[in-house]
Amino acid sequence: MKNILFFLLISLAVFAQEKHRPQLHFTPPSMWMNDPNGMFYADGTYHLYYQYHPESTVWGPMHWGHARSKDLMHWEHQPIALYPDSLGLIFSGSAVIDHQNTSGLGSKGIAPVVAIYTSHNMAWEKAGRIDRENQSIAYSLDGGQTFSKFAGNPVIKNPGIADFRDPNVTWFAPGKKWIMVLATQDRETFYSSPDLKNWTKESEFGAKLGAHGGVWECPDLFPMQVDGKTKWVLIVNLNPGAANGGSGAQYFVGDFDGHQFIPQDEETRWVDYGRDNYAGVTFHETGDKRIFMGWMSNWDYATVVPTATWRSANTLPRDLKLHNLNGKYVLASTPIAAVSNYITGTQTIKSNKVVKSASALQRLSGKLPVQDFSITLSNNKGEQVIIGYEAASNRYFVDRDAAGDHSFSAKFAGKAYAPRLAKTDTIDFTLITDVASAEFFADGGLSALTTIYFPSETLNNFKITTAKGLPFTLENLKPSM
Repeated sequence: MKNILFFLLISLAVFAQEKHRPQLHFTPPSMWMNDPNGMFYADGTYHLYYQYHPESTVWGPMHWGHARSKDLMHWEHQPIALYPDSLGLIFSGSAVIDHQNTSGLGSKGIAPVVAIYTSHNMAWEKAGRIDRENQSIAYSLDGGQTFSKFAGNPVIKNPGIADFRDPNVTWFAPGKKWIMVLATQDRETFYSSPDLKNWTKESEFGAKLGAHGGVWECPDLFPMQVDGKTKWVLIVNLNPGAANGGSGAQYFVGDFDGHQFIPQDEETRWVDYGRDNYAGVTFHETGDKRIFMGWMSNWDYATVVPTATWRSANTLPRDLKLHNLNGKYVLASTPIAAVSNYITGTQTIKSNKVVKSASALQRLSGKLPVQDFSITLSNNKGEQVIIGYEAASNRYFVDRDAAGDHSFSAKFAGKAYAPRLAKTDTIDFTLITDVASAEFFADGGLSALTTIYFPSETLNNFKITTAKGLPFTLENLKPSM
């Protein structure tokens, strides 16, 4: 036992020292990761599954990796949950707890955890068949630790289109049925089922709404309470065609009656305007809270970023809330409160002075009048990321032109913008930096920008440039491992 504990401590120490690897964000133990999948909460534990290729640091045969957490910050890696089979690779999807055992897959009073995912037949793809993606299910009787594939797979067969994937399922109580939203090329298709096994097409949404620069992927549909009423949020991830290029997560707010989704308007809105928040969906079984997590990368360069033994991280978990802004409902996202449990020290920063931090993990927050300002993260080699606000255009921005290595992709460097939606006369912000990433939240999370970067050494110099403003708070954070 002592030898095992010693080995574990050594492994964690090596893990913590890997160049560019975040210390507070979730990363795979090694190799390739992309979309978060099948996230749910049960018996005091959060379960995260994710697209995983255990044999390479680039995309390949997809499995569902698995990790568990008590607080959404410290994650324990688990054995792979789903492996490819004769129907194909295990693409993205969701997981639900079938409390009423509508599927009949439960046993001896145990409600099954049912994973709904896309089976992608690579052999069919290579043969030129467009019906290569179908929807399958697997079930677990031990709380999501191990799964058995349903003998009747696939439960939804391809109607003859190339992109037919990423099922996200929720229980629709008014209709006493399951609702699936499925990404189908340039739109979402809704299906319903009484038992998770037999599905009926209900409607389609989005062929002429929203952003359409690429394929619609990884949807999520869920209700939220606002102004004493229930509204429905539909998240639709898109690649390419995001607000600042490449991959991104757009969303719609409206009404859903169990058959079709009716949006409040035709505007295109984004969960996050940064380059590095994609395939984000929410956890199931969290009551009235909606907790969002995305893949912190972009398909423009995800397979070539300069990390050695692993690729990709997830964003910090975020609380989603709906706000009534000038008569329209908009999403706001903020880091979950558990981040505060990782604070180890606090200091005050004054405007226009450089503060050097000893930590690669920081939370910077403050409030100031609406005016131009910038936050410069830098190191002694002159590498820097600049985040701030431009009053003339009423936009927030993140500039990583000089952030370090971007030789791996001509699409990596540049400036990303997010509109300021708030109409207040003050700006509040929170910025969380973690080794090689920054997540910026302004105006209570109405505007968000997420970015990754690859400096030769940590950007641990902080400087806030502003004409006037209150002192700002810089907090050291500790690793979650």
